[in-house]
Amino acid sequence: MSLTPGAPGVPGAPGVPGVPAQDGAAAPVAFKASCPECRARFELDAGSLRLAIGGSRRTTFYSFTCPDCGVAVRKPAGERIVELLTGGGVSTLRSV
Repeated sequence: MSLTPGAPGVPGAPGVPGVPAQDGAAAPVAFKASCPECRARFELDAGSLRLAIGGSRRTTFYSFTCPDCGVAVRKPAGERIVELLTGGGVSTLRSV
C-alpha cells in the first residue's frame, strides 16, 4: 500500500483528516504516493487525486498523474483507502 496520510495521527497535527488545526480550521491533508512507472515517491494534496467507487473491487480505484514523469496512475482502493481519501477531501465519483 503506497497511499497513506502524510501526518502522524496526533490530534491537531497538520494533515489529519477531520481534525481541526490550531486555529480551528481543518488542516490540509497530504497523501504519500508512489509511481509504478518511474518509482518516484511524493506527496499529493486532495485536489491531485480522484477516487472512483464502483460496484466491485475492480471498479473501485484512485488515480493521479505522477508529478515526476507525467504518467497517469490508477491503483485499486480497498475500504481503508476509500475511508482515508474521502475523509481527506478527495473528489469522489460514484458509479451505479
